[in-house]
Amino acid sequence: MALLITDECINCDVCEPECPNDAISQSEDVYVIASDRCTECVGHFDAPQCVEVCPVDCILPDPAHAENREQLLAKLEKIGVPA
Repeated sequence: MALLITDECINCDVCEPECPNDAISQSEDVYVIASDRCTECVGHFDAPQCVEVCPVDCILPDPAHAENREQLLAKLEKIGVPA
């Protein structure tokens, strides 16, 4: 399942550089996660790195993009980011 950043985001800039898939970018108000690039760090780490570093716990599973581990690994292969 892709992750999403809620509007509690304080724009602290710590999540974006942690994403191995370059799925996080800054929008006008808060950071956003591109669901087509987010693999919850499957294939890279044991836990989503953005969640690990977020000081306000505003990164949650996105119910609109439910995926299992196999689907996340397939997405990782499709976007071509080395694991």
